[in-house]
Amino acid sequence: MSTKSFCGRTRREFIWESGAGFGAAALSGMLGADEFFSSADGSDAVHSLPGPMAVKPPHFAPKAKSVIFLFMYGGPSHIDTFDYKPQMKGMDGKTVDVKTFGRGGHKTGGRIVEPRWDFKQYGECGKYVSSLFPNVARHVDDIAFLHSMTADSPIHGSAMLMMNSGKILSGNPSLGSWLTYGLGSENQNLPGYVVMLDPTGGPISGAKNWSSGYMPATYQGTVFRTQGAPILDLAPPGDLTPMAQRQIIDSIQSANQRHLAAHSNEQSLASRISSYELAYKMQSTAPEAVDLSSETAETRALYGVDRAETADFGTRCLLARRLVERGVRFIQLYSGGAHNDNNWDAHGDLENNHNKHAGATDQPIAGLLADLKRSGLLDETLVVWGGEFGRQPTAEYAKGSGRDHNSFGFTMWMAGGGIKGGVSYGTTDELGSVAVENPLHVKNLHATILHQMGLDPNHLSYFYSGLDQKLVGVEEVEPIHAII
Repeated sequence: MSTKSFCGRTRREFIWESGAGFGAAALSGMLGADEFFSSADGSDAVHSLPGPMAVKPPHFAPKAKSVIFLFMYGGPSHIDTFDYKPQMKGMDGKTVDVKTFGRGGHKTGGRIVEPRWDFKQYGECGKYVSSLFPNVARHVDDIAFLHSMTADSPIHGSAMLMMNSGKILSGNPSLGSWLTYGLGSENQNLPGYVVMLDPTGGPISGAKNWSSGYMPATYQGTVFRTQGAPILDLAPPGDLTPMAQRQIIDSIQSANQRHLAAHSNEQSLASRISSYELAYKMQSTAPEAVDLSSETAETRALYGVDRAETADFGTRCLLARRLVERGVRFIQLYSGGAHNDNNWDAHGDLENNHNKHAGATDQPIAGLLADLKRSGLLDETLVVWGGEFGRQPTAEYAKGSGRDHNSFGFTMWMAGGGIKGGVSYGTTDELGSVAVENPLHVKNLHATILHQMGLDPNHLSYFYSGLDQKLVGVEEVEPIHAII
């Protein structure tokens, strides 16, 4: 087939000329925002167009400016980490009548697997923490533990979607999308919403967990890598000659604000310009944000970057602090990826699984909390820890210490960003099988995060499909006031 088309030009030439037009609009937006263009009356047509990521006023004075969500994919066992159950000591192997629902379906009883790690008290609050998290344990006076969390699904895919988007079905905006939609971003050179995955792979639901759903793609999460180029497909094509690149740049630089003034849909164009502009700016900004060469040896050691066991998660925690410093609104770090023991999904050997993942994350998380606190950033950064659900008190199989999923009662914690420290809220029963006191739903967690960021969870909405859609759903949901 002939490559000559489009009035005698090659397809390649047509695409590049079209691309230069969009690039011109993007450059026009950037130069206009810097007041490069101005009209005779001193007004600025481009500057008057707010991009979708422009900073927006909160509903009320916020306590936090950014969120770091430490997602323990697979479901860590609450009764082996932060939910102390002394009554279970000596019960190992005993059969009990307890209703459970997980991957193995509904069960009415099972063999007790007592906690495999010793607990001891830490901090002024005297919080009991297991030996899995000795470093995080030193920060309990800055942490609010939520021991009565519940979710609607005990299955990884739908449970992760609920924890990330408030719904068990796909197609809805994630928490980070709601925050960037509601507040914009304080750094127009970096994404407002960043996701950093485990090196073993992404979670089972994939990109649905950081999707913008029915919102514009501007609000979706951007995946950052810790090695190589931080963002894929950001650099221009490598087969362009220097002269061709120069011609494209010259074409872009010849643009002016008439590209906007003549457009009938300013908001739509502003959204597109924002995407092109951000990609252009990130080519130089993103590599600097992930360059740790300016960090001291003491800081890198604090996060465990210098140890093989903790290097990966420690690097990502340190990058999260650097992104918060640069005004990124929402950062999500995944511990665990792919399947089986590559994540916290301990169906077989509980000891091996949790020793591995806690060992890789304990020091980095503690380093993050310490670093944020000493710099004053913890006051305005909300740190959230947890998985999509917890694990059951009984064994899943006839042999072994593996536990099945538990969405009836599990633990998450929050720190910084106006959250009370040294607090434990809600309880599960004596076996940790179900929430019994002050039960909380994922919606309460989301409402608390929005509230601390200055957004009313019951009024932040996006009109779609004839309805004012909300992260927390139709019915009013209260933040967890006891920990604020």
